[in-house]
Amino acid sequence: MGRLINPDSAGKERTQLTKGIVLAIRELAKQTEPGAEFRDLAAFISLALEKISEGIDISVAAWEKRGYWVKADKFRMEWLWSGQYAEKMKTALLAEDWAGVAMVMTQTAQKLAKIQVPAGHRLGRPWVGAWKELSGK
Repeated sequence: MGRLINPDSAGKERTQLTKGIVLAIRELAKQTEPGAEFRDLAAFISLALEKISEGIDISVAAWEKRGYWVKADKFRMEWLWSGQYAEKMKTALLAEDWAGVAMVMTQTAQKLAKIQVPAGHRLGRPWVGAWKELSGK
């Protein structure tokens, strides 16, 4: 029997989420005042960063199995910010601290500056309904 390859790996999911976050940041930057879409966009960024943070240990498990501890630790440190920013964004959003949301959005944009999302992407609008999920309303 051949190797089993998981097409939905944590790395692939992380790539899709980072592209979605970049798209959401672009859309959020266009917003003039907080409304339903603003909340959806900010909530999506928070939820996506949280999901990325949760996937880090899954990604490094294979390296640790082979004894690549330094590589695994370096990767963890590279993505440590994602969980912190997710929590900051969630806190600012639930407190309706729009300046805080903008600050976290800017910091996230700096971290993901190298991510390219082509104009003809097929990601759609992944942030629709994210506010409901985040707030539980």
